[in-house]
Amino acid sequence: MFEYFKKSIARKKARRQFQEYPHVIDTFLLEEEGSVSFANWKNPLVNAKVITQGEINFFKKFIPKGSLCIDIGTNIGDTTVPMALAAGKEGTTLGFDPNPHVFKILEINVSLNKDKTNIIPLPYAITKDEGEFYYSSSEASFGNGGISNEIVEDQGAFQLSTKIKGITLEKYLKANHPTLLSKLSFIKVDVEGADKEVIKSIADLIKEFKPVLVAECFPKSTPKERAELYQIVSDFNYELYYFSDFHENAEIIKIEDARDMNKWKTFNFYSLPVGKQV
Repeated sequence: MFEYFKKSIARKKARRQFQEYPHVIDTFLLEEEGSVSFANWKNPLVNAKVITQGEINFFKKFIPKGSLCIDIGTNIGDTTVPMALAAGKEGTTLGFDPNPHVFKILEINVSLNKDKTNIIPLPYAITKDEGEFYYSSSEASFGNGGISNEIVEDQGAFQLSTKIKGITLEKYLKANHPTLLSKLSFIKVDVEGADKEVIKSIADLIKEFKPVLVAECFPKSTPKERAELYQIVSDFNYELYYFSDFHENAEIIKIEDARDMNKWKTFNFYSLPVGKQV
């Protein structure tokens, strides 16, 4: 009981008062990848990550060895690392997150598992137009958050003291990784309710290279916003699928039309070009 109240007080403090939190390196022994390490952030509002073979196998369905995959909204790397393990040392995984408090933990995770992964961390938001933006969070500890602009007006009461940089993904890739574009297999987007705007900003990449797309339907999204998200993705000639978890045995349900986007309060979906098999 004492431990419960201690954790509860720590969570309340993290929501209201900023402080730096350390990390701890956890190691997991997996059936295929062997020993895998992960830096867990000791922020009381962030659940400790457990890397499993089932999660890596989920990503292996979509990410071939040696391909390029992109994680937009990496946080500390909880999906970035499993994605990178699927792509392998010979592949390339780009992880974007402008939040400096999670980015420092991401950089530690990038330094681990070097014999199995090739991750490039990038401290930027992906935006329609390049520029500088305010970054806000509902938590003083900045465990999550997002940019505030004319599209997403309010991400929370706590704001970084300096602006973050937003870049256009297509311009960045063509300038820095032009030879990898033909290997683009997978893009994950999780940006606290701004997924629709990010997907619109990378529309030309999706149309040209047909990567598998994973995104979140945010809990605060209205039925209209959910319908718009569905339409944007389906207009790429993609089919959408709800999945219950990042696990190879997750429940999969095809999203037949925009109304299905309201069946769950919050969920992740993956989408594939029509006719593509996994």
